[in-house]
Amino acid sequence: MANTVITAEIRERAGKGAARAVRRAGMVPGVIYGAKQEPVLFQIDPRPLNKLLHKQGFFSHILDVKIGKETYEVLPRDVQFDKVTDAPIHVDFLRFAKGQTMTVEVPVRFVNEEKSPGLKKGGVLNIVRHDVEVECAPSAIPEELVFDLTGVEVGDSIHISAIKLPKGVELTITDRDFTVATVAAPSALKSEENAESDDDEEATEE
Repeated sequence: MANTVITAEIRERAGKGAARAVRRAGMVPGVIYGAKQEPVLFQIDPRPLNKLLHKQGFFSHILDVKIGKETYEVLPRDVQFDKVTDAPIHVDFLRFAKGQTMTVEVPVRFVNEEKSPGLKKGGVLNIVRHDVEVECAPSAIPEELVFDLTGVEVGDSIHISAIKLPKGVELTITDRDFTVATVAAPSALKSEENAESDDDEEATEE
């Protein structure tokens, strides 16, 4: 899949004062760093940046940032937001070298909910991890990790082992088969189970 392309402008000066001036001009200051090269200071229109921020998996998508005649292939690394308006006020992009691997968080998605007996009974899908941290080359970063809910019953846990990772992608957590989601009993079913438990206790006492 082709990288998303965004256009930015070179930013001549660093420092808090210069960054404030950029924001007053209606732009968002940023920096490109990494690959043992000099940092590149830039400023970007907040509108295309906001569109990207509202898409799932922003931090796992490679971007082509065009600044003048140069194009930098980068991965979003950090975004700072205004505490009052929640608008982006600074963005960091990581430039990577050939052969480099990196750690990223990949969003998870669940499919075939209609084929889950537990969910059809009214069970609730509790997502424990909305993202899973993996290590891989930038070109191998998956868009998402998809988990199949076919046959999942109430009380079942869905572990990371339920999915086959793409080639070249490795988990950063390797010491356990961690839980990604569970299917919990609906409130009505819990009430029935509690009532049955109470009846059993009364029968035993009698």
